[in-house]
Amino acid sequence: MTTFVDRVELHVAAGNGGHGCASVHREKFKPLGGPDGGNGGRGGDVILVVDQSVTTLLDYHHSPHRKATNGKPGEGGNRSGKDGQDLILPVPDGTVVLDGKGNVLADLVGHGTSYVAAEGGRGGLGNAALASARRKAPGFALLGEPGRSGDIVLELKTVADVALVGYPSAGKSSLISVLSAAKPKIADYPFTTLVPNLGVVTAGSTVYTIADVPGLIPGASQGRGLGLEFLRHVERCSVLVHVLDTATLESDRDPVTDLDVIEEELSQYGGLDDRPRIVVLNKIDIPDGKDLAEMIRPDLEARGYRVFEVSAVAHMGLKELSFALAEIVAQARAAKPKEEATRIVIRPKAVDDAGFTVTLEEDGLYRVRGEKPERWVRQTDFNNDEAVGYLADRLNRLGVEDQLMKAGARAGDGVAIGPEEDAVVFDWEPTMMAGAEMLGRRGEDHRMEAPRPAAQRRKDRQAERDEADREFDGFDPF
Repeated sequence: MTTFVDRVELHVAAGNGGHGCASVHREKFKPLGGPDGGNGGRGGDVILVVDQSVTTLLDYHHSPHRKATNGKPGEGGNRSGKDGQDLILPVPDGTVVLDGKGNVLADLVGHGTSYVAAEGGRGGLGNAALASARRKAPGFALLGEPGRSGDIVLELKTVADVALVGYPSAGKSSLISVLSAAKPKIADYPFTTLVPNLGVVTAGSTVYTIADVPGLIPGASQGRGLGLEFLRHVERCSVLVHVLDTATLESDRDPVTDLDVIEEELSQYGGLDDRPRIVVLNKIDIPDGKDLAEMIRPDLEARGYRVFEVSAVAHMGLKELSFALAEIVAQARAAKPKEEATRIVIRPKAVDDAGFTVTLEEDGLYRVRGEKPERWVRQTDFNNDEAVGYLADRLNRLGVEDQLMKAGARAGDGVAIGPEEDAVVFDWEPTMMAGAEMLGRRGEDHRMEAPRPAAQRRKDRQAERDEADREFDGFDPF
């Protein structure tokens, strides 16, 4: 059974915003007490958070679909809907978030680092929030905005100071087991190590992490063996340690050739040329291994490598190696630029930036793109004429009509608001009052102007009495 997964495709969906409520306060002797519809709640976000206790993406491999909760709709009595609950997804330290095209969206390093993978939709405003001096009792409310959704790719890149690389069965797992408290699986057959192993090493006052990367073979950078799947785990390391087997039983292999092959694979993978290298000649407890190590050491040192002869089984040469690695790690940490507090940069929009664009497409359709108009369209109930009129008012105030005129649009031309796959298309009228002119003066609710039945009955009775009085005054009994 798979227990380690370092790459998954995850489908995330944020919660939808709750719809606003259109309600009128009703009370005895107050048949039309004014609008009291509450706002809808905000949809929950999907948030990735680095958790040190998580070491694999296995949970998302088994359950790749994750969705946050929706916001609740508003209610009468000025009661707003409850916000949706954010969905927190813990990920390992060193997780890289990519989109479907391979573009990096976030690099999550450090405990508590977070990234909003999908943002919840806004809640719709109730008619109480939409009321104004001109529109005293709106008969509509705004719809909740749909939450964002999409596919993302999570890739785990191990965060370690030292990476052990080499052929399968070169002794990397044995070396990490004696340098640290890690207990990896160890055997004498190739590809014993199927997942990266991490260990913590203390050398004097320096504490660093060391990673055992699954064995590489020729062609690993092109997908052979396990190398391509795990080469990404050496990207974050400060130093590369070549573990060479000086007692190999394969007649067509020797430590120098193994080193050249691994270096070629690292070069093909790319991005690792600037990392310092150390060569470890392992298994010197075997007589033939000791002799071979002494023979090839001068050649390796002539190439500029620092060489250490060790035996993981006999615990020979480990202290010198550990302190040498600690020295390089300390130098790498000192060379890193100091982290500065995040500076808040405010970039105000240009004075003439309307926040939307109008373009003429090849088929003669005018397309309006922008955050505000697209959001307003999503929140409009097109089954309600008053809501459509309110949308027309907002678009007109934003300047959409002026921009359409400047772009050459004429009455009857097709206009689309939004992207091609999810747009609202209509025939444009220059006054932008399509559907709204049926409401009389825009911004007013005719229900507030309608005469109340009791008052009308009193007026009718008074009119009858006045008519009777006039008839009596004109009556002459003689």
